[in-house]
Amino acid sequence: MAALTKETLGKILTRCQDPGGWVDILNPLLAAQGLDEPRRLAAFLAQVGHESSQFNRLEENLNYSAEGLQRTWPKRFPTAEVATAYAGNREKIANRSYAGRLGNGDETSGDGWRYRGRGLIQLTGKANYEQADRSLNRGLVATPDILANDRVLAVQAALWFWDSRGLSALADAHPGEDETADFLQITKVINGKDLGQPERLSLWANAKAVLGVD
Repeated sequence: MAALTKETLGKILTRCQDPGGWVDILNPLLAAQGLDEPRRLAAFLAQVGHESSQFNRLEENLNYSAEGLQRTWPKRFPTAEVATAYAGNREKIANRSYAGRLGNGDETSGDGWRYRGRGLIQLTGKANYEQADRSLNRGLVATPDILANDRVLAVQAALWFWDSRGLSALADAHPGEDETADFLQITKVINGKDLGQPERLSLWANAKAVLGVD
């Protein structure tokens, strides 16, 4: 089993600003869920490392230009005119982008902004907050901001999502399977698409090298 140190986490996530603070939280929680196995740990760190800007951000950025909105959510922002009306307004962007899905109400409900991505894995949508809170019992639905302000909870929510979606099975090695394809499937479960896959793959390769995964 692989216990992280300040040095190993710093080598995997080279832009992490506080690797020592994070390993103290991560190690007992990872061990409790069997994610201290090196292959699983490499995949987990690569994925949540990308989602959290290498453990430096626990809340979704949402600071998009008009061009960025059309590129990221082409169905939600189909024209330059629509995108320009929302560009630079994080709350409006979230409410439109996440309206009517992930358990959220319509754009006017405010659910998109209320349940925007937070935590290490950027938990998103009212349904995910509700499901996570049934397991964690931390009042996530009523006070979702705590997920961006509590490092322990940020890790716990990421581990809950990982376990609830069976992602360790995709991270494990299986004879004859394409590990890169499995890793891409993990990305799609977390992200819904394959956004950020080049950086995820780079972090994964780095993590495997540091943790000694063949």
